[in-house]
Amino acid sequence: MAQNLLTIGFDADDTLWHNERFFKLTQERFVELLKDHAEPEHLEQRLIAAERRNIGHYGFGVKGFVLSMIETALEVTDNAAPGHVIKDIMMTGRDMLAHPLELLPHAQEAVEAVSATHHVVLITKGDLLHQERKLAQSGLGDLFNAVEIVSDKQPQTYARIFGGSPGGPAQAMMVGNSMKSDVVPAIEAGGWGVLVPHDLAWALEHAEPPQYADRYREIDDLSHLPDLVREIG
Repeated sequence: MAQNLLTIGFDADDTLWHNERFFKLTQERFVELLKDHAEPEHLEQRLIAAERRNIGHYGFGVKGFVLSMIETALEVTDNAAPGHVIKDIMMTGRDMLAHPLELLPHAQEAVEAVSATHHVVLITKGDLLHQERKLAQSGLGDLFNAVEIVSDKQPQTYARIFGGSPGGPAQAMMVGNSMKSDVVPAIEAGGWGVLVPHDLAWALEHAEPPQYADRYREIDDLSHLPDLVREIG
């Protein structure tokens, strides 16, 4: 009997390993640095607005986040942010890039299980060098048949990647923690979308779930993925 699934795509950040927690910690430090210039809620709103403006220029990842923090610091201080504040922001960004990688529970077991039976692709956004470094540290690199580090995740992104994979989009599944980037566009490209919720979520990754989509699934954690893959067939 023919398989319904031939290709499994995995997101990386906050699906296979921790990521957002380091952004949250850095943002807390940013709020502390500028507490004399702006209230925390106002500062966070300004930072999110800066990130939204800058995604098209800087892309996703730590470097764009740091530049958005610097821009916000200059905005709320009327371009008078002290040099030590700018330096501190830059150093926190460097710390984020150098932070040891920590796999999420069940990540290794899930990738190992599905890679034994399916074509497996890592599809992640972010800075090329940083994502390559994290993949190397993860110890999962040899399990993937292909790695795609992309500037954004749109339906056409998945159509291209899955179009070059066994079975095409119709026999592909994308697994990730972001409804906006991992689930919805993969379904719109003709594949399956599986949400693995994470406790922390970036505000710009919010999207409503496609509740009535036949190819939408949600699992509590990656330990349930092998059974789901077998169930779909």
